[in-house]
Amino acid sequence: MFPSSALRSSLPGTHAFRSAIVRPPSANFSEGLTREDLGPPDFSLALAQHAQYCAALERCGLQLTRLPADARHPDATFVEDTAVLLPRCRVITRPGANSRLGETDAVRECLSTQGVPLETITTPGTVDGGDICEAGEHVFIGLSARTNAEGAAQLGTLLQAAGYTSSIVDIRGIDGILHLKSGLSWLGERRLLLIDALAGDPAFADYEPVLVESDEAYAANAVRVNDVVFVASGYRRTAARLRELGHALVELDMSEFRKMDGGLSCLSLRY
Repeated sequence: MFPSSALRSSLPGTHAFRSAIVRPPSANFSEGLTREDLGPPDFSLALAQHAQYCAALERCGLQLTRLPADARHPDATFVEDTAVLLPRCRVITRPGANSRLGETDAVRECLSTQGVPLETITTPGTVDGGDICEAGEHVFIGLSARTNAEGAAQLGTLLQAAGYTSSIVDIRGIDGILHLKSGLSWLGERRLLLIDALAGDPAFADYEPVLVESDEAYAANAVRVNDVVFVASGYRRTAARLRELGHALVELDMSEFRKMDGGLSCLSLRY
């Protein structure tokens, strides 16, 4: 069920998403990068799950730009890593894995065609969009295996110039998460969904934590789309807790993308 409020954003400090860029997996999706040991993804099922995800975005009122699958880059379906799109700051990233550097070209062309002014992360900086968690007027920047200190500094400077504040969260010593948003999601206002390993970071001291139990850690990668929260299906306790807190949920099967280190936020650029 989608509440009538799904087409707007009524939470203080939030903005309504009206558009998103998506890209389906290519036939060689299984050749992408992954640290998981869950077996190869089922390509047909991945396509079906991606279609369901896109349909959910559309039901929330977003107009989708659908980029074609890109067999040159098996990870290209994880389009979020190629840009950071905030209302006053739009940045093309420089992904931290060399095999993914070419993924930004199509996204840059797409946004430029739409007349979106763009900044760019430059060498030696690297930034993956999965390490960037917007929380209204504040942005958490994850230092990870994919986002380095130079890239984080460049992005912080661009954010400051656009009137945003930011803070650094170093996840390089945390096992089990590739990106910051693998273990963190903003739910609106001062509320964060996060794994226990992140809960004690001083960057989150002024926020209300909603902790995800260790055996449901994958569910920490949720996506707030206007007044609806997308969550991965199959994580009963996390979903129940979010409903208790008053969040309207859309549960989506992400099994095949999890096999390739991907989550809900990875599959779209929302703006």
